[in-house]
Amino acid sequence: MPGPKDLDPSSSPRALLGAELRHAREKSGLTQDELGQPLFVSGSFIGQLEAGTRRMMPEYAVKIDEILGTGGFFERNCKASTKSKYPDHFAEAAEAEAIATAIKEYAPLLIPGLLQTEAYARAIFRAYQPTATEEVIDGLVAARLERAHLLDDPTTPLLWVVLDEAVLRRKVGGAAVMKEAMRHVVTLARHYRIIVQVLPFQAGAHAAMDGGLKLMSFSDAPPLAYLEGLGSGQLLDDPASVARYELAYDLVRASALSPEASMALIESVAEDYAHEDQP
Repeated sequence: MPGPKDLDPSSSPRALLGAELRHAREKSGLTQDELGQPLFVSGSFIGQLEAGTRRMMPEYAVKIDEILGTGGFFERNCKASTKSKYPDHFAEAAEAEAIATAIKEYAPLLIPGLLQTEAYARAIFRAYQPTATEEVIDGLVAARLERAHLLDDPTTPLLWVVLDEAVLRRKVGGAAVMKEAMRHVVTLARHYRIIVQVLPFQAGAHAAMDGGLKLMSFSDAPPLAYLEGLGSGQLLDDPASVARYELAYDLVRASALSPEASMALIESVAEDYAHEDQP
């Protein structure tokens, strides 16, 4: 009996691969837990593979083919599902972000990528790679701006961001760039597309002082937490770890200014940058 056709890499390969995995698993009469046992992963991890929130690594693909008798289908096609325009440490998080129903983020230093303007993103990437060609920087900026199309939908995902006051005060790209960046954030919030709060300096010590934090929820898969460092990132699905970071985010949010007070502060800072930008 012929096996499934190879996937078309141009059409959401991770989601398609996940759908094929669910079909093959159910056809074999296995639960997610039963398939996960010989792979030494949890049933929830199998669920995330099926939902497309986690990428299938080659070593898993080979074993899945053996267990489900799929004739090398997953081994052949997992390569297509791992191709990404994003850096390796962020690729899996970016692709999970694209199908999340809710995203909650604490940003300690920079405006989150989904909220960045072109000029702000360009200034960041140039700082990261001072000797890169313009073509390289253009590609990075384009990929970041493409991510922002996630907000074209008027309601999904819910995006709730807590910005540290340092994000407002760090002058990325100069006064003109910051003025535009601040006003862009305010516009999104005033049009009820996002919820934004500012964690002021006066809040003192808080639960997320170790770094940035992103939490993602999904309609048909367990939640994920993403922690990012310098050129590195960690996507976590362990329920206890995710619960710990959800508590940290809730504590930060509780210490932040209200959304209206936050908007007033951001608008005030934007005006300061506007005055500074005058000749």
